[in-house]
Amino acid sequence: MSQSAMRTPISRVRGLGSAKSGTEHFIAQRLTAIAMIPLVAIFLIGLVMQVGASHDAVVAWLSSPLGAAPLLLLLAAGFYHMHLGLQVVIEDYIHGEGLKIALLVANKFWAAAAGVACVWSVLKISFGG
Repeated sequence: MSQSAMRTPISRVRGLGSAKSGTEHFIAQRLTAIAMIPLVAIFLIGLVMQVGASHDAVVAWLSSPLGAAPLLLLLAAGFYHMHLGLQVVIEDYIHGEGLKIALLVANKFWAAAAGVACVWSVLKISFGG
């Protein structure tokens, strides 16, 4: 039996077999999760060091590269990881094609908008705006 005979009609139309994008998605999700481990630790250590500090001291910490850079990296990895994870949930559990596409688009826009808003906030604090 030929390999094309074992494929479903929709996979023949789309031209995608197994592991065309799923592996890439899986790896990206795992890499962002691994990247967030030290970033969360660094951010939490810095945050704990600010306990009892004045508002100005916390702003100064977030204005420094040691405060802002790990937070910006954490936000980027976190929002991308959230986007990937929610995409899997939508693809697995939403069965109506129209609703699925609408939710996937909304997921992409939400992750981008929320990520940009958070990054903007950190940059505004960091540059004293």
